Amino acid sequence: MKIKLAIIYGILIWGITFFFTEVMNPFFSSFFANVNIIAPAATIIATTFFGILYIRNIDSNEVIEGFTAGIIFVAIDFILDMVLFVIPHRHNMIFIDYQFHVFSMIIMTLLITTFLGYLAQMNIDLK
Repeated sequence: MKIKLAIIYGILIWGITFFFTEVMNPFFSSFFANVNIIAPAATIIATTFFGILYIRNIDSNEVIEGFTAGIIFVAIDFILDMVLFVIPHRHNMIFIDYQFHVFSMIIMTLLITTFLGYLAQMNIDLK
């Protein structure tokens, strides 16, 4: 388990999700007022990218490592959300329905990282 690397990737995932939510949300909210697609899409893309970077250097127990990395990513996201938005009561588009954001982020992150770990243990021969 590379905890330091997982923490760095977790912070990067949170930062990328926050950046794209802040930058792209005004554009999407002007056309699609009741749709918040930016945060889930950014979370999926960033988690997949950094999950692949994390899992590719693991040689054993890839599924367990993927699940553990997912838990660390979720914990980092939750801690940064609490410290930067929830406790100081700063408004952000993610927090319109914060409970939905937390549950969907947990499910997406754990599924993505565990599935990446499963795929990493497979021997695939592409010709």
